[in-house]
Amino acid sequence: MNTKSILADIKNKKLKPVYLLHGEEPYFIDLISDCIEQSILSDAQKGFDQSVLYGKDTDFSTIIAMAKRYPMMGEYQVIIIKEAQNLKWKDDELLLKYLEHPTSSTLLVFAHKYSKFDKRKKSYKAMEKIGLVLESAKLYEDKVSGWILEQLSANHRKIHPHAAALMAEYLGTDLSKVANELEKLQLNVPQDREIGTADIERNIGISKDFNAFELNSALAKRNSFKAFQIVDYFAANPKSNPMPVVIGSLGNYFTKILKYHYLPDKSASSAAKALGVNPYFVKEYELAARNFNRKKTFDVIHIIKDYDLKSKGVQVGHLTETADLLNEMIYKILN
Repeated sequence: MNTKSILADIKNKKLKPVYLLHGEEPYFIDLISDCIEQSILSDAQKGFDQSVLYGKDTDFSTIIAMAKRYPMMGEYQVIIIKEAQNLKWKDDELLLKYLEHPTSSTLLVFAHKYSKFDKRKKSYKAMEKIGLVLESAKLYEDKVSGWILEQLSANHRKIHPHAAALMAEYLGTDLSKVANELEKLQLNVPQDREIGTADIERNIGISKDFNAFELNSALAKRNSFKAFQIVDYFAANPKSNPMPVVIGSLGNYFTKILKYHYLPDKSASSAAKALGVNPYFVKEYELAARNFNRKKTFDVIHIIKDYDLKSKGVQVGHLTETADLLNEMIYKILN
């Protein structure tokens, strides 16, 4: 099941006796456990029939003793164990026995964050059999802009692909942070208007003209004036544009250009899927591939790797300032 269908079932009271929410991405785990915490019981019922425990402060004997009780005020009792990764899972015999005959009026929720649950454990198989198990996987960098588009589309909002890509480039894969910024945008941008790059700059603080995303675009077009203009801006604002982030962005971008060179099918839809980008950007990769042939793209990737090492103090040579390293790297990429 996907997150949307799980949330829909919870709101429609199609409930399971146990929920195991585990994985490396905490956002989806929090989303579902918060939904259960907020929507199953009324405020009056929560004081009697809802308990929130923390893995490091509790044990299975306490959890199971509570789970066997019956609700006092309503139809359900809700028990949520946050940070369940800190429980002593080697002592889960009591849980195994409970799962054989769970209390039908109890919802037992394990929010096991930042790591996958051991699927070899008997308790995993038992929870999977009678309850709901969700593995919350980290979203890859190239999927974040698509996720932004989906989130806004679900709320009947539109965002320009350029603006979505800019957000993804700047905010990275921290979905909680991305979701917070999306909420801010939806509050501040009129509902009948598409969210654009100017809105990103105004509400999130990302420069729409001087960022790693625009640097990639300038290089793809071999616009040296714009590229060096952006690098100068980076040098003047090092905290907002740290060199590791810039180099990481360049590395990802030219790796995709190299991948584009070897695509057997370069149609917009096929290339977009292979590169993990919105079809809107395929023309830019096509242009970049014309401006950087295969050999030059390989050379650029080596240049980026070399300056990544230099930025970390390896084989620095005569240049030590970040601004100088950035300018020299961009000059070599373009020449």
